[in-house]
Amino acid sequence: MTDIIIQGIGGRMGHALCEMIANRSDCRVVAGIDQQDGEQNGIPVYDSLEKLDGKGDVIIDFSAPAAVEKALTYCEAHKMPIVVCTTGLSEELQLKVVQLSRIVPVFKSANMSIGINLLSELCKRASAILGADYDVEIVEQHHNKLDAPSGTALMLADAINEENNGAYHYVYDRSSVRQKRDPKEIGISSVRGGSIVGDHEVLFCGPDEVITLKHTAYSRSVFANGAINAAVYLAKKEPGLYNMGNMIAEL
Repeated sequence: MTDIIIQGIGGRMGHALCEMIANRSDCRVVAGIDQQDGEQNGIPVYDSLEKLDGKGDVIIDFSAPAAVEKALTYCEAHKMPIVVCTTGLSEELQLKVVQLSRIVPVFKSANMSIGINLLSELCKRASAILGADYDVEIVEQHHNKLDAPSGTALMLADAINEENNGAYHYVYDRSSVRQKRDPKEIGISSVRGGSIVGDHEVLFCGPDEVITLKHTAYSRSVFANGAINAAVYLAKKEPGLYNMGNMIAEL
């Protein structure tokens, strides 16, 4: 039985995690972290990780960058594994994630959906086959979340760029510069509205044809399920930086 602590338990993903974990026999939620002390469906909630005093086997973090930084410090002090699901981390904070992984197991993915990670691999394959004659555009749609573009959109762009030895640069807004499209750019467009859970579309635009790879999330359960599986997986691991690819390879 894996004892899980959820940082951001009061948010949308926190609620989704609790609902899914309640139906599993291999793990349980022993505590949550949010803005104030209390409880959520019988689960004790604290406004600070320090109040846990090392309780639990692994942390799942769906919070905000400032809270992630505090969690990294706590995990280092208590040698506790952590699944970092929060996006929009600064370069400095991402470096701290890497540094922590030398001491404790850390699972980091911009998107916890198996489908999105499959899409990432398909994008690499498409880019390798289609080559430079195809322009790449990414369109992502979400509810009114804080960061734009989404961490997932950047993950997909990075996957394509990695396949091309870093040849591309990213363009997020063309309105300020009047010029033709650079063949070595990846355009990333963000849509925010309503209750869109997550929609990512990658277009390979070539001579006389457009090839589209797309993933649509209809429920947060796809992300919650991936995060829970990652937590159970990580609790048994040695220190290191793990991702969805590592976990899928061991299924």
